[in-house]
Amino acid sequence: MTDNSSVIKLKDISYSYPGSNTRVLDHLNLEVNKGDRIGMMAPNGSGKTTLLHTIMGLCKPESGTIEVFGKQLKHEKDFLPVRSKIGLLFQDSDDQLFCPTVLDDVAFGPLNLGFSPQDAIDTARNTLERLGIQILEQSVTHRLSGGQKRLVALAAVLAMEPEVLLLDEPTAGLDHKVKEKLIHILNSLDISYFVISHEFDFAKAVTDKIYSMENGKILTDDEIHIHRHEHVHKHGKHPHNHK
Repeated sequence: MTDNSSVIKLKDISYSYPGSNTRVLDHLNLEVNKGDRIGMMAPNGSGKTTLLHTIMGLCKPESGTIEVFGKQLKHEKDFLPVRSKIGLLFQDSDDQLFCPTVLDDVAFGPLNLGFSPQDAIDTARNTLERLGIQILEQSVTHRLSGGQKRLVALAAVLAMEPEVLLLDEPTAGLDHKVKEKLIHILNSLDISYFVISHEFDFAKAVTDKIYSMENGKILTDDEIHIHRHEHVHKHGKHPHNHK
């Protein structure tokens, strides 16, 4: 795989929620190359989360093709090996955490990758320490605060040593100090990632380019302009008024 090789490629993807005639994704195209650090800022309901779930095979498109690491994925069995290489941070941490303790949750992924129990625990503890939350390892996960759950969910993803990260609002519930730590961690990673965020400063700090979504399609950073009042829209580089 060359430095510019594609790790994720979506072509003409269309998707509607069951029972709906409105397309959330409408002939959408996206390419993520090795080394890309892409941000996504768009209004709620524009299809950002659906996009990530489609990449992971959790939403099945009506049409179009999905390629990951150069292989076209069509059936559920095709996505299984991909899910061990792409780390998805869900928007709601409670969808990701289900074990009795924090250490159990973070060790779960490595165990399923074939790590020995001790290696899985060591990896989990190292990851918790890296995020500065090792003090939580014996905590009951469902009793944690929203911000703490967010960090534990991220630790669970990072412990699997993914080749690509898909992060859905990773700063939700985090205070400024923890956000700064997360910025440092993401900038230290030598992997591709795609980050959905509503926070301009965070997105700017951890990505090289920022996309948006409109009418089920992706707008690239050549088509949008981000303003300090934290929204994006097409043709934003041209003079305009806000009502």
